[in-house]
Amino acid sequence: MRRLLRVLILVAILAVVLYPLVWMVGTSFKSPEEIVNNIGLIPEKFTPGNFSAGWSNFSDVSFGRFFVNSAIVSGLTVLGNTISCLLAAYALGRLKFRLRSLWFGLMIGTLLLPGHVLIIPQYILFRWLGWVGGEFPYLPLLVPQFLATEAFFVFLMVQFMRGIPRELDEAATIDGANAYAVFRHVILPLSRPALVTTAIFSFIWTWNDFFRQLVFLSDLSDYTVPVALTLFIDSTSESAVGPMFAMSLLSLVPVFLFFVAFQRMLVEGINTSGLKG
Repeated sequence: MRRLLRVLILVAILAVVLYPLVWMVGTSFKSPEEIVNNIGLIPEKFTPGNFSAGWSNFSDVSFGRFFVNSAIVSGLTVLGNTISCLLAAYALGRLKFRLRSLWFGLMIGTLLLPGHVLIIPQYILFRWLGWVGGEFPYLPLLVPQFLATEAFFVFLMVQFMRGIPRELDEAATIDGANAYAVFRHVILPLSRPALVTTAIFSFIWTWNDFFRQLVFLSDLSDYTVPVALTLFIDSTSESAVGPMFAMSLLSLVPVFLFFVAFQRMLVEGINTSGLKG
């Protein structure tokens, strides 16, 4: 009875978690009239035309262009966060220099600042630099990621590196390795779980980001998927709800595939100490 009760509770929790996704899948195949009148999960009449209508909803730009834009921003953000945060974490977690604790405390303190508080001075700075609306409009979204501005990922990597035995650094130093060689041959291979975690969360957060991309992107051809989805609902004309749900469903596919591809690397090596052999 205990096992049966446990299974029923897990099934109930799973149903609650998956219900919004299943509802969106069913709604993406409903006609606009049925979306309003039918609140069930399964459509009475399948309307696969929502996908083609959503893909070509905009006369000037195909919806595939928004996927490409999101892929560019998300991919470069992952690259920038993993490189810059790893280097910053190595300096704060393994190297010894003056005022290291102070700089680490200031970095942690930035976690207390809401992102909406910083968006106005950032916009003023980036506009003064000519990055807003420039030839490459994604500079305001990408340049900060290459400067280790994500304190959460730096903190995550610092804590992970503190779990790596310092005897490995000392052994490498005895063999003649300098700080760069220790980083390349000792810290970097053992930090793969932290790097994969950073990559997964960076990709998901950037792909789903709406506010910052809405602020810094102004041209339709430069929009990313989250911003483009809002264009299906217009207060002055008929709303394309069916195509919007269809494109929303497609927008989940890259996030799902990215997580599935790296979930194994996310958990493997957590208990590795580097002392084997």
